[in-house]
Amino acid sequence: MIGRIAGRLDWKGLDHVLIDCRGVGYIVHVNDRTLAGLPPVGEAVALYTDLLVREDLLQLFGFPTLLDKEWHRLLMTVQGVGAKASMAILGALGAEGVARAITLGDARAVQAAPGVGPKLAQRIILELKARAPAVMAMGAGLAAAAPPDEVIEQAPPPARARAEKGAGKGGLAPSQAQKRAVASADALSALLNLGYGQGDAAEAVARVAGEQPEAETATLIRLSLKLLAPR
Repeated sequence: MIGRIAGRLDWKGLDHVLIDCRGVGYIVHVNDRTLAGLPPVGEAVALYTDLLVREDLLQLFGFPTLLDKEWHRLLMTVQGVGAKASMAILGALGAEGVARAITLGDARAVQAAPGVGPKLAQRIILELKARAPAVMAMGAGLAAAAPPDEVIEQAPPPARARAEKGAGKGGLAPSQAQKRAVASADALSALLNLGYGQGDAAEAVARVAGEQPEAETATLIRLSLKLLAPR
């Protein structure tokens, strides 16, 4: 499985690009949003990729972040959503916009994507609404763009891992209070990534955490979004 391609951007098409990776050219299909964010032809570029395998076809689809790739894979679990529709939705809304639309049940926003009708938009909302917060909870660790160089430096541990590693002396398991703090921090980060203000997002997360102290990150995100929706 090809998960990432880094090399020189040799050519830009309407919906795909050609990336030269040490003498081998890869055609990678991208959406409008990703295409607009790429550097000029001739410069270094990197994309996370997902390989679509059919009997008579192999296609690579490229994404600027792992978060976009995760949403692509999740969208394609919905009946009637193929790679083309998924790419159109992500191109129209972006990863954060898709998360917001699905979590808040905004089918009209999903319909903004070319080729997506009202019935398909409703199906996407219904099938993914309960699963969206789980992907959003991973957002902070997946939102970084793919590095264009050939050498990938050791990534710092995610916030959750750092918090759990330093939770106690002698390798003791983190306390419930520490677990709640990590879940709240992750939820707040996801809301900030969706564009909500620091004050409103923190207030919503604190309110939900106070009412449901055992809530996990995905639950905190979902309930906080309900509080923020009318604003």
